[in-house]
Amino acid sequence: MLQPTQIWGTASAILVNDTLADDLVSRRVDRVEVSFDGFVGEDHGGPTRPSCSRVLRQYPKRGTEIRNARQVSIVSPDELAKIALAMGIARVEPEWIGANLALDGIPDLSQLPPSSRLIFEGGTSLVVDIENGPCRFPGEIIDRHVPGKGAAFPRKAKGLRGVVGWVERPGAISLGERCRLHCPPQRIYAHALAST
Repeated sequence: MLQPTQIWGTASAILVNDTLADDLVSRRVDRVEVSFDGFVGEDHGGPTRPSCSRVLRQYPKRGTEIRNARQVSIVSPDELAKIALAMGIARVEPEWIGANLALDGIPDLSQLPPSSRLIFEGGTSLVVDIENGPCRFPGEIIDRHVPGKGAAFPRKAKGLRGVVGWVERPGAISLGERCRLHCPPQRIYAHALAST
């Protein structure tokens, strides 16, 4: 059912954060090993995670152990530039918002359909779970670089914050490596729209 498209992305930044308890900021690397748990060395990795405020409607008790579909955070430099413009600042760097991967060349990356695949030339495959809703924590990091501007991040980044996903096929990803977008059939589930 998944169809390869003619849309290709290029890894313009690869980032990991092995000190998440201390700070949201990720650091740039030229290459990352990728396991079924996520990017090796990334604190967001692992097969499961504790539930958080993003899924309170599904799991009202915070800390409930659930499958980790947020192993990897993927952003678009074009969308980061739009966020920066909306915030009235020169730039928003992917490491400031804790991203793991910046991909050039994929239009409207934050709108990728769930279950899309990003299959890299070396064989590593990432599955898109869902759009990543912006929260206040990146704003605190932005404030370090542009004092007084970070509070606007959650509002200005809506619909532009990228996506989160998980590893379907392990391997490695290198800076400058390309990936091909594979998309599932796209339909609107009208029943859900009528019931909200």
